[in-house]
Amino acid sequence: MDYIAALTPPTIMAVAFTALIVTIVKSQGGANKSKEDAAVDAALASAEATQQKRDA
Repeated sequence: MDYIAALTPPTIMAVAFTALIVTIVKSQGGANKSKEDAAVDAALASAEATQQKRDA
């Protein structure tokens, strides 16, 4: 019975990790994809502009 106790925590972690990955994959895209993409593009543009100001 010790082997069951030893295998339970890694099994639970594996199931939880799989559920997390499935949730992340399912939440990609959808109705808010363009809004999320625009927010990322704006953040990248802001970071790039800041970097260029520092370099100049």
